[in-house]
Amino acid sequence: MAKVIGIGGVFFRSKDPAAARAWYQQHLGIPPGDDVMFIWREKDHDREQRTVWAPFEQNTDYFGPSGSGHMINYIVDDLDGMLAQLRAAGAQVEDKVEEYFFGRFGWATDPEGVRFELWEPINPPAAPTDNPPSDP
Repeated sequence: MAKVIGIGGVFFRSKDPAAARAWYQQHLGIPPGDDVMFIWREKDHDREQRTVWAPFEQNTDYFGPSGSGHMINYIVDDLDGMLAQLRAAGAQVEDKVEEYFFGRFGWATDPEGVRFELWEPINPPAAPTDNPPSDP
């Protein structure tokens, strides 16, 4: 069974993305990153985890037709398997899959009409365990 193994990104609509980035930098200490997004890099044992945080323009098409104010990117261990599972469960799944040097992406919509993104990294992080290895 394919499963989610992490959060790859948090995206939200903003009336003024530049102002939102500045506010979050000033009040929460989130660095502004580039003009589009900030990427956290966290080291967890032998893997690097990246999480994208990005405000989008209000009129973005990227969140699909639902009009939702946010979209989450989930890291998955098997994109094709996850898309097949969702289709079998009757979920609305987009046919397109996009491939980049850092991974593959697919999209689906939850029962409340909120679009979400699925990302299978080229070198996926290890799935979390209940008993993580201890440091030597």
